Amino acid sequence: MLLFDYPGQAQQPRRGAPKGRHDVQLLLAAIALASLGVVMVASSSIAVAEGRGHGAFYFLDRHLAYLGIGIAACIFIARTELDWLERHSGKLLMLGVGLLLLVFVPGVGARINGAQRWVRMAGFGFQSVEVVKPVLVIYMASYLVRHRERLQQSLFEVLKPLGIAAVLTAMLLAQPDFGSAMLLVAVAVGMVWLGGAPLRHLLLLAAAMLPVLGWLAFSQDYRVKRLTSFLDPWSDPFKDGFQLTQALIAIGRGEWFGVGLGGSVQKLFYLPEAHTDFILAVIAEELGLAGIVLVLALFAWLVGRAFVLGVHALDQGQRFAGYCAFGIALMLALQALVSVGVNLGVLPTKGLTLPLISSGGSSVVMTSVMIGLLLRVAWEVTRCEDAMLRTIAERQLAQVQP
Repeated sequence: MLLFDYPGQAQQPRRGAPKGRHDVQLLLAAIALASLGVVMVASSSIAVAEGRGHGAFYFLDRHLAYLGIGIAACIFIARTELDWLERHSGKLLMLGVGLLLLVFVPGVGARINGAQRWVRMAGFGFQSVEVVKPVLVIYMASYLVRHRERLQQSLFEVLKPLGIAAVLTAMLLAQPDFGSAMLLVAVAVGMVWLGGAPLRHLLLLAAAMLPVLGWLAFSQDYRVKRLTSFLDPWSDPFKDGFQLTQALIAIGRGEWFGVGLGGSVQKLFYLPEAHTDFILAVIAEELGLAGIVLVLALFAWLVGRAFVLGVHALDQGQRFAGYCAFGIALMLALQALVSVGVNLGVLPTKGLTLPLISSGGSSVVMTSVMIGLLLRVAWEVTRCEDAMLRTIAERQLAQVQP
């Protein structure tokens, strides 16, 4: 027996049937971010690629290949009925858990930079947590639809979905991946609150979890160093504070309008991970404060459209679609916020990429999947609006006919 039945892709609507439309503004914002990402990956990765013995455009070619896969995945998800995703949310969650467990299987999981986060199969490598991000949003949205009334009254109903997030968090901490773990917890809590959970219940749980989070933050030496080094990176600029000091130097050199595209000095072996975690610092150096404002504006545009879609979906009674939009908006906004905060020195280093901009494989593909899900939500919302308008028009026509 198959684990999944056919997803039921949206076909061409019958003649006279309600028609859906994709959100053009959301699509334009995503395309703008991805286009900026291609340009900046090309600019920031040449020195890194040559330093590692690859061709100058090695990382750019990889980025473009994964972006192509991501576009195909985005189109597929945008044509997949939300009902199918809702029905199979539990199975999708089990798939995500299975992928997180694979990283610990000898010969399958791979340790890179001291972390067991990668799965390598058939010559390809990917980070399991990137698959878990949209899967968790889909499962949480399904749970909020099924338990909405009890969620608003019972603390136990609030604990159950957060317990799922806690299990995923524990698996991520074992890798270890503290940044992604905290991201999933924050998104889960945000979705539960938007789903109607009383604020007092969430505050009670937060108070109970503070000691645990404090212990997690200070239980490992490398986490303590990250927490303390960002407070004063110049106290040890050649060791624990090296990444942040080089990022701040890059940002300072950019001033208002930057030194010009391709003119960054810090990306030339000074700034670690210039094409991934610290790509915003290269943007700041080459495009200046104007470049940072552009990035923030594009993310605000994208996330704002996602929240608007979520509100419209809830107004129409499409709760699963609305909660999916809210969850993805939170995921993209929080990850971008953390990445920007790390580059600017206001948050400890977390190892999170800048969505759609940083070089990456699984991150680019799964972020594209989340964009596709948002486009599907827009399709469902506009199709419902079209059906309502048709109904109103038919009633008005029936009233005027003799």
